[in-house]
Amino acid sequence: MPLKLPHNLPAIELLKKEHIFIEETSNGIAQDLRPLHIVFLNLMPLKITTETDIARLLSNTPLQVEIDLMKIKNHTSKNTSAEHIATFYKDLDALKDRFYDGMIITGAPVETLDFTDVTYWDELKQIFDWTRTNVKSTIFICWAAQAALHHFYGVPKYELASKMFGVFKHTMNEPSLPIFRGFDDVFFAPHSRHTEIHREDILKVPALTLLSESREAGVYMVMAREGREMFITGHSEYAPYRLWDEYFRDVNKGLPITVPVNYFPDDDVSQPPVVRWRSHANLLFTNWLHYYAR
Repeated sequence: MPLKLPHNLPAIELLKKEHIFIEETSNGIAQDLRPLHIVFLNLMPLKITTETDIARLLSNTPLQVEIDLMKIKNHTSKNTSAEHIATFYKDLDALKDRFYDGMIITGAPVETLDFTDVTYWDELKQIFDWTRTNVKSTIFICWAAQAALHHFYGVPKYELASKMFGVFKHTMNEPSLPIFRGFDDVFFAPHSRHTEIHREDILKVPALTLLSESREAGVYMVMAREGREMFITGHSEYAPYRLWDEYFRDVNKGLPITVPVNYFPDDDVSQPPVVRWRSHANLLFTNWLHYYAR
């Protein structure tokens, strides 16, 4: 089945070059199966890049998926054109009466701020609360995972002495759950963050289940409400060169940054990165669509 995206969304042409079957909604055709309706709140600065990363993963399934893009009403993006936002994104006021099979909320470059210092914190809390009545299952990614765990369960975040940056090994604490169907005993996932949550804080909350963690990167995946909420601290959705972009961005700005762990061959930044997480990223989102969002 195709992935149905808004007409003329830039991700369409990028994904077609990867031979991914895309159907634009304005030219949609009737079919017998009801599509899954997914809403995507994109808090990342580079909207088009993140749209493409998420769409690529949601396309790897026989299910038909239709995506709505959500924005924060009172926040102006500095890195994406106002025309793009106006064309493809709607705020909560426009979508609040709709019901969705799934929702994905990304991280944002505000992680070192206190939650209450984030300019759109009050609006984001409204969206978090709305997911509990209007969305079957929500994935919160990176900072959004920290923010939602704090909002719903009082879990604190902690600033790291240095950035958690690279591709790390992870293990499963609950390997029999459907979200891990097809996973290897050890799998890789990228991380790129300056803050963390602690496993002991997760274990204090009976409503939370620690699904996966890493010896180096710490907590990776937490579940609540039997899978209606999934909190993921890493970036399985990242395309192969996303860490490359982040590394050289900081190098060119003169910011302190280390070579991402397990990414460049022998840490040689002149070499193409080694992708270790692609298959498990596809499994993660495909399993979520099949077993939690439908």
